[in-house]
Amino acid sequence: MGVCSSVSESKKILMLGLDDAGKTTLLYKIRLGEILTTVPTIGFNVETVKVAGDVSFVVWDIGGQKNLRSLWHHYISGADGLLYVVDSTNVERLSEAREVLFNTLNNENMKGVPVVIIANKQDLPGALKPSEISERMGLNDLGHCHSWHVQGASAVTSEGVFEGVEMMATLIKNLRK
Repeated sequence: MGVCSSVSESKKILMLGLDDAGKTTLLYKIRLGEILTTVPTIGFNVETVKVAGDVSFVVWDIGGQKNLRSLWHHYISGADGLLYVVDSTNVERLSEAREVLFNTLNNENMKGVPVVIIANKQDLPGALKPSEISERMGLNDLGHCHSWHVQGASAVTSEGVFEGVEMMATLIKNLRK
């Protein structure tokens, strides 16, 4: 076994989405395995999460309020992946969520970065299914520019949360092939 095989590989993952989508709740569910009472993020939270084997994600959870989104471009450089969190119950804001996602992915530094859309709050009544989120947000328009996946999840029940993170690891790994 060589020296390099014991080196941990760390990937920079952005966690973005509109305000109140559940980004911070998801981050701490992934990191600590529990629900924390959160307040709207003013700025960002950064946590390292062990994913599988020697891979870890440094997750940047950045506030999603409209006045903070203009600052996202400062954090994008060097991103290996994007976890984009959508509130599956807030149908009225899906077009805004789509516009923000596509504008973010149009940034030069986001070329080819894989995306996992976390369709959060699946445990609540009226939540759209991942396929409905995909259709309503027009995700097929991402074309061949980005590998992407929509993962239904609930930060409260943990359903789908870890599968979404594992899918991100898979999409990043597939980029190297």
